[in-house]
Amino acid sequence: MERVVAVEHLRKTYREVIAVDDVTLEIDQNEIYGIIGPNGSGKTTTVEILQGLRQPDGGAIRVLGLDPRTQGEELRRRIGSQLQESALPDRIKVWEALDLFATAAGRNHRDWHEAARQWGIYDRRNAAFANLSGGQRQRLFIALALVTDPVLVFLDEMTTGLDPAARRVAWELIRSVRERGATILLVTHFMDEVEHLCDRVSVFQRGRIVRTDSPSGLVQKHRGVRTVRFSMTERDLEWLSRVPDVDSFESEGDHVLVRGTNAVLAHVGAALVARGITPPDLRVDLPTLEDVYMSLVEANGP
Repeated sequence: MERVVAVEHLRKTYREVIAVDDVTLEIDQNEIYGIIGPNGSGKTTTVEILQGLRQPDGGAIRVLGLDPRTQGEELRRRIGSQLQESALPDRIKVWEALDLFATAAGRNHRDWHEAARQWGIYDRRNAAFANLSGGQRQRLFIALALVTDPVLVFLDEMTTGLDPAARRVAWELIRSVRERGATILLVTHFMDEVEHLCDRVSVFQRGRIVRTDSPSGLVQKHRGVRTVRFSMTERDLEWLSRVPDVDSFESEGDHVLVRGTNAVLAHVGAALVARGITPPDLRVDLPTLEDVYMSLVEANGP
């Protein structure tokens, strides 16, 4: 499969501060690739370098077969970008901004009316940028990033400021952009966004990538301790200490919480049945992507 983005040993410093430290990543054609990490972990700097907006101090970079350091103008004609810090002139109208971006793309541009309708800003097409709400501005910036039908799209905190319903609509529209053949690089703080959209995700911390995998792969590889829950009126829980894979247990009213690893759910279930107990609410709580993310960030420094 063709590599849309190929980065090796990328580095960027600001005086004594190392913003990006030996980052290597590859993004495949038609992939939705996520980047997550704490503030200041190097996510946005990396994305801006890939677009030719910042110059790196070292490393090899190819984006759509081009070097952003020397071919930035050519590259930006083929990509769409919604930056975390974006702005337009206060008096420019929504339709003027969309028309400007579409016209600049020449024969490859999409009808800006379609983009405005898709992103829920068509009824505000005659409004000045200064008069838009935060959510409307965010939808406008995404529409501007996509109106030119780019083959590669950079979205940095795409759904910040959108209400829950608008976020779901945005997810469906991003999937439709991928279905038309585009590749998407998504920077986000929202774990549910990563789980719903991304094929793979890299976790950044202190300027480095500490893990890359599919969202489900991250969870599978870092499951660790899981909690089995069930209701039971019996107060004697000592028998649980003899069940394989059980690390600890406690009662909370009529509920029992058993913590363990590996096949703890199967072992606890079998032990319950052997004692003639069949709780209807037996379940296991597995770590979430957010749990895994937090453990990776904490394990790799403050």
